[in-house]
Amino acid sequence: MIKTLLKSVREYKTASILSPIFVSFEVILECLLPFVIAELVGSIKNGVQLWKWEWTSWSSLSIGQYALILVLMSLASLACGALAGAFCAKAAAGFAKNLRKDMYYRVQEFSFENIDKFSTSSLVTRMTTDVTNVQFAYMMIIRTAIRSPMMMIFSAVMAFVMGGNLAWIFVGVIFPLAAILFIIMWRTLPLFRKLFKKYDNLNESIQENVKGIRVVKSYVREEYEKQKFDNAATELQRDFTKAERILAWNNPVMQFFFYGVLSAILFVGSYLILDNVSVGFGASLNSESISQLIVYGMQILMSLMMFSMIFAMITMSIESSRRICEVLTEESTIHSPENAKHEVVDGSIDFEGVSFKYSKSAKKNVLENINLHIHSGETVGIIGGTGSSKTSLVNLISRLYDVTEGSVKVGGTDVRDYDVESLRNQVAVVLQKNELFSGTIKENLRWGDPNATDDELIEACKLAQADEFIQTFPQKYDTYIEQGGTNVSGGQKQRLCIARALLKKPKILILDDSTSAVDTHTDALIRKAFREYIPSTTKIIIAQRTSSVEDADRIIIMDNGKIDAVGTHEELLGKNAIYTEVYTTQNKGGKAVSSFSEMDGGDNNAAD
Repeated sequence: MIKTLLKSVREYKTASILSPIFVSFEVILECLLPFVIAELVGSIKNGVQLWKWEWTSWSSLSIGQYALILVLMSLASLACGALAGAFCAKAAAGFAKNLRKDMYYRVQEFSFENIDKFSTSSLVTRMTTDVTNVQFAYMMIIRTAIRSPMMMIFSAVMAFVMGGNLAWIFVGVIFPLAAILFIIMWRTLPLFRKLFKKYDNLNESIQENVKGIRVVKSYVREEYEKQKFDNAATELQRDFTKAERILAWNNPVMQFFFYGVLSAILFVGSYLILDNVSVGFGASLNSESISQLIVYGMQILMSLMMFSMIFAMITMSIESSRRICEVLTEESTIHSPENAKHEVVDGSIDFEGVSFKYSKSAKKNVLENINLHIHSGETVGIIGGTGSSKTSLVNLISRLYDVTEGSVKVGGTDVRDYDVESLRNQVAVVLQKNELFSGTIKENLRWGDPNATDDELIEACKLAQADEFIQTFPQKYDTYIEQGGTNVSGGQKQRLCIARALLKKPKILILDDSTSAVDTHTDALIRKAFREYIPSTTKIIIAQRTSSVEDADRIIIMDNGKIDAVGTHEELLGKNAIYTEVYTTQNKGGKAVSSFSEMDGGDNNAAD
């Protein structure tokens, strides 16, 4: 896990190394300061000059010379501390930036199967809360986590120099303290694991509410949504409070050991001085050394307190680190093979013995034994009831998923043998859930072709019957689209998405229920434009309305993951029960008597 995270340090390695180096200098100077002060106090007791210019030996320094040394050491310590802080901040912030960047890039490489493993709210939490936790932990590790043990070690060494065997008191508290900290970590880690799942639930509640705000308001469900959010926030608060209660033991435990050690030093040290007992290590115990020993003791225990803060932060960040690594180490299930083919010859499509299921652990296939050949340039309609796997079928063409059994071929080549980018550049898909991004209409359209000219944009929009309504906007093609396309109607959004797909100039165009929100007249004009202007492009139209596929070269009837029938409108009407029932229901007001008539979306009169 650590190795995975450290890959994101990259260009901030220098800052990450310089920070502990300057911290080391800072600690050494801070540990030497009490020693110099003790020497100064001893010199004053023995009588010393206020100032002299010459330097003969350390023991003969004047008060002014001691003061100058102390000032220079303090300034050097201050400078080292400031530089350590600056490099630490730069390294931690850069590390967090790279982590978010690496996670985002990794998500872009995911297949749909990978994305299905992570919810949107979970990915948002991982890129925000989790990265922030790891950033703070990293900041503490490269500065405070270096400073604390170094301060502890150097102070302990100086404590033995100043107080001899009396310094063993400091060493004695380390082991019981470490045991207590380990118990605290052991108790809190499972709680933090649950806690971050609650963060996911909270973000999911917000995401659903904001995304579906129109539905919430139309059904007057604001109070219900408030209560749902309040429940999620309360659960988060309860679990966080429980974890923080355990972590809060850090402070009183540290305070107990802190004051206990100081009391022991004063009590035992006073006894040793009064009885003139030798303390070993060549140390001479007196009132000056006792005062400096207390200073070193405070430094040791303050270091332990800082270490407990680091410990608490790292405890929180361990679960965050694990969640981040889950994303960073997730391998896409779809890869371009070595020596991949880049050229798609034509728009022909072959399904050969295709079976498919979304999960390897699933007991039942979504698609079962599909055998189908679609000629290049052919227009094919697909109709079927809800859950008949129409979308699953076309998702295999652009290799959004890989087949479980059999093969799908485009241009006579198995889609798994193509370079993924090259294949998808030749297979344009207008998905069932249309999505526009914040930006101008031009910027949204150029997702299809970043280099498209204004004339090409207009031509594509005319084919998609979008140019007419765009011209009514004051800023026309420079009109700003809000996030998710909330300032355009459903039908307008669909037509913009179709125009965006046409700009790719694909060999295969798949419309997955992409005209359900436009009126039948506009739908007919779009299909007419396809026939006249892109006759060589293979067109696959998934539709709810039989009128959308009546003039297709062939119509495929899907039922329960299988192909029930294939034929023209005339061949299927009256001979295929599913197609006849749907056609009768939609065109003659007949009442559906079978579950087959339950179509995706329902309202075939939905318009702009």
